[in-house]
Amino acid sequence: MNQTVRCFFTLTLTLALIASAIAQQELPKPYGGTAPDAQIPDDGKVRIINFGAHPDDAEIRAGGTAVLWAERGDQVKFVSTTNGDIGHWKEAGGALALRRYQEAQDAAKVLGIAKSVVWDIHDGELEPTLANRLKFTREIRLWNADIVIAHRPNDYHPDHRYTGILMQDSAYMVGVPFLAPDTPPLLKTPVFLFSHDGFQNPPFRADIVVAIDDSIDKKAAALALMDSQFSEGGALGHLNPRAVAAVADPTLIPAQRERTVERFKSQAEGIANRYRDKLIELYGEEVGRKVKYAEAFEICEYGRRPNRAEILRLFPITPPKSVQ
Repeated sequence: MNQTVRCFFTLTLTLALIASAIAQQELPKPYGGTAPDAQIPDDGKVRIINFGAHPDDAEIRAGGTAVLWAERGDQVKFVSTTNGDIGHWKEAGGALALRRYQEAQDAAKVLGIAKSVVWDIHDGELEPTLANRLKFTREIRLWNADIVIAHRPNDYHPDHRYTGILMQDSAYMVGVPFLAPDTPPLLKTPVFLFSHDGFQNPPFRADIVVAIDDSIDKKAAALALMDSQFSEGGALGHLNPRAVAAVADPTLIPAQRERTVERFKSQAEGIANRYRDKLIELYGEEVGRKVKYAEAFEICEYGRRPNRAEILRLFPITPPKSVQ
């Protein structure tokens, strides 16, 4: 083989290898090497853990979807990463933390979820430390989570932001055997999600939108029980005359609870209207156009990225009774 033929052969082979590599190129893969079948529980029951910064955040962002998960037999756990002890304009400290813990338990009963946990970290003081990264990692492992939810890390509240950061920091570490070796590593890659918000830098991306028409009443009723945050206005309630009046006169609480119900129904209606195209994509044209209430989630690229078939199996994407 002369020099010219050898060069031509080498060039042809190189170009063929490059073309093959380009043809097989995929998006960056999340960590983990488990088989795809391992991503869906053998018993068909999904395990979900939702980290909210305060006792009310998980309920606001995913309470309706949690009801639907629970009703089909999935296991849902809410974790409040702080105790909410400064989340009221007139009271604070241990008494408020206990009050907000009880509100979270009362809400969990209405939602029908398996468990609601409140960590003993002061409101406003959550930090993205190694100790807290280990705390998140252990919590996800011990729940054997298939789906993990938290705030986006560009939220207005530092506790919200750091909850999102700590979830992201745990996304890879939950599978690493020698980090927090007192808990067994996950042998699967969970789907990590951000819950919906309206912040614009960057804007929220609705990858999954769940119709909650069948669960909106339970969600709103659960939130209405959280009087410290809604009827009484929470940390900035002193700026709300109705909240101030309700603290002074408890007979006004029922009317405030009705306003809470309407507030969260209106919020869920706005989400459905904003992401109508995604509802149509997931539910079909006829059902998607009729959905009235929804919750939305963004897939974090650090975990498993489910395809459409997996989304339909992992999430309660079924036509609401009211629009069938």
